[in-house]
Amino acid sequence: MSTRTAAGARKRRCAWAAGADPDYVRYHDEEWGRPVHDERRLFEMLTLEGAQAGLSWSTILRKRAGYRRAFARFDPRRVARFDARRRAALLEDAAIVRNRLKIDSTVSNARAFLAVQREFGSFDRYLWAFVSGVPVVNRPRAGAGAARTRLSDLVSRDLRKRGFRFVGTTIVYAFLQAVGVVNDHAQGCFLCPPLLRRGLRRGTARRVR
Repeated sequence: MSTRTAAGARKRRCAWAAGADPDYVRYHDEEWGRPVHDERRLFEMLTLEGAQAGLSWSTILRKRAGYRRAFARFDPRRVARFDARRRAALLEDAAIVRNRLKIDSTVSNARAFLAVQREFGSFDRYLWAFVSGVPVVNRPRAGAGAARTRLSDLVSRDLRKRGFRFVGTTIVYAFLQAVGVVNDHAQGCFLCPPLLRRGLRRGTARRVR
């Protein structure tokens, strides 16, 4: 084992990423909880969290490359133009979750995503306005993380009003964690923010106007 690999193995992580699955470890260490402002990445994570419904996250991570290929590297403008023939072909693609409702919702969500961009200038601006641009830092005790919050309820309700699908409050909370709107790295995890770190606070959700 290399020195770098050994050092990584010794790090304390959130319980869900403490196993030997290298995909989980990489995702935890390099992505989860880090603020995302790139439009394609936001659309990607919204799509993948919706695709996970009823499945394990490890399944989605293994299919992530397939999703990027199948859905035009998550370019919402291109995905929004997928016609019935293109969607039917995706049902035969074993590299993604072959679920008609999830495939159709990805296309309709791309259209809703574009509508949000037109209204607010970007999906990033819309999403981060719920927390006034500052991540919510919870520092939960190990094993005590929430599955939903008032913030996820609020965002879920607003997304559904705008025509998004597969955006129930539990899915939305996972999305908020994934893109760093919420930082839920647990106490003891090497990525847990310090209690009084400048620029981070327990955010207060507000309604987008």
